Amino acid sequence: MDWMAWTWPTALFFATIALLLIVFTVLAIRFPETPRVGVLRIETTRGDRLFITLLGSAFINLAWLGLVSGPQWGALIVCLVFAAAVFRWV
Repeated sequence: MDWMAWTWPTALFFATIALLLIVFTVLAIRFPETPRVGVLRIETTRGDRLFITLLGSAFINLAWLGLVSGPQWGALIVCLVFAAAVFRWV
């Protein structure tokens, strides 16, 4: 990790993203899915919903940093609720 001067939280973040991509790839191969239409009225697959979740979570964290003076773990809770909503209704 020293060659990039990463901190453990940064390495853990990128390892989690890599693990999610691997898990979703295995799920797509093992259990093929047909797209479904949710609240947004667009067809989405598991991978689409993962992308929406990651992108939305990035914006939630940026907004939290800019607007809230509280600890960052609060944004994590908001992101988890957002992810549950995306995978349930989108």
